[in-house]
Amino acid sequence: MSAGENAMSYRIELTTRDGQAFGFACEPGQDVLSAAQAADITLPSQCRRGSCGACHASVTEGAYTLGEHSADALPPGDPRAVLLCRTTPSADLRVAAPYDHTKVLLQPVPVRTARIAALETIADDTRRLELQLEPDDANGSAAEFEAGQFAELELPEGGVRRPFSLANTSNWEGRLEFLIRLRPQGEFSAYLRERAQPGDVLTVHGPQGGFGLIADSLRPRWFVAGGTGLAPVLSMLRRMGEFQEMNEARLFYGVNRESEFFMLDELADLRAALPQLRVELCVREAADGWPGSHSTPVDALAAALAAGGAAPDIYVCGPPAMVSAAQAAAARAGVPSAQFVSERFAA
Repeated sequence: MSAGENAMSYRIELTTRDGQAFGFACEPGQDVLSAAQAADITLPSQCRRGSCGACHASVTEGAYTLGEHSADALPPGDPRAVLLCRTTPSADLRVAAPYDHTKVLLQPVPVRTARIAALETIADDTRRLELQLEPDDANGSAAEFEAGQFAELELPEGGVRRPFSLANTSNWEGRLEFLIRLRPQGEFSAYLRERAQPGDVLTVHGPQGGFGLIADSLRPRWFVAGGTGLAPVLSMLRRMGEFQEMNEARLFYGVNRESEFFMLDELADLRAALPQLRVELCVREAADGWPGSHSTPVDALAAALAAGGAAPDIYVCGPPAMVSAAQAAAARAGVPSAQFVSERFAA
C-alpha cells in the first residue's frame, strides 16, 4: 500500500466487483464517502446517516473507526463489512465494493427536471408514477441508468427528497417509471395522494445506487421482492428480456394480502419475453382459496434452495428484516456471499 498522498492524509483504494480500481485521498477525521466526493468520485449511497446500507463495502486492509450506525444496515456474517459514510480511516485502506464500476460516477449526481406524465393507483396504497424528463444539453431527452438503480425525487415546493427505485429500463424517450407505496405520515406520500397532477414539475437526482445484475454471470438468477421491492427487480427482468438473456430466472414476489399485488399483467408479458422465467406469488396472510404460496417470499426462497442444484445469483429488495432473512437462508444453503446482492428499504 502506498503512503498517504501527503503527510496529513490517507490513501484509499477502492476496487469494484468487476476489478476496476479508484484511488483518492482521505483527510484525518473525514469519512470515506465524503473523501470520494471531494475527489469528484460519486459512490453509491443514500441516507449518509448509517441507516440504509446503500454504501456498504468491505475493508480488506488498513485500520479505521466505524461510527454509529443501524445494525440492519450491514450484511451479517462479514466482519470486514463497513458503511463508507461511517468509516473514518486511521491508515491507508483497501476497500472492496459489492458493485461494478458502472455504478461509480466521476462527477456529481446528475440533476434533471421532469414532469408527471401519469399517476395511477395500482394496488392498496400503491401508486405508479411515470415521469417525462425535460431535454437538456448533456443528455437530450434520454433516460440513461442501470437496471436496479434508484433516483431521488424532489417535490415542486423544494426541500423534500425521497429515493425510489426505477421500474423501467434506459430509453431514448426520457421516461421514468416508479412504483411507490404511500405512507400514512409521509410528506411525499401526501403530495401524491392529495395534490399531484399531470404536468407537475419534479426534480430528479440520479441515477444512483449499486443494486443491479452481476455483469457477465451465466449462473441462474433468482429474485426476491417484497411489495414495491418489485420495482428494481422488474427493471432487471425487463433488461434481461430486452437483451434476450437466457439465464434461468425465478421470481419470489410476496405481499401481506392479495389486494397488495400489482404489475401482474406486466409479469405475464415478461414470461412471454423470458420463457425461462418462473414466478411464485407469495401471500403471508392469504385468504382461503388462494392458489399460490401461503408464505413469505423468503420461505419460498429457502424451500427452493433446499431442493438443490447450482447455487444461483440472488437479488433481494425489500424491508431490512426480509433482506436479512433472505441472506441468512442463502448462507445456510451455501450460496457464496459474492452471489447475494440486495437493496434495503430506508426509513
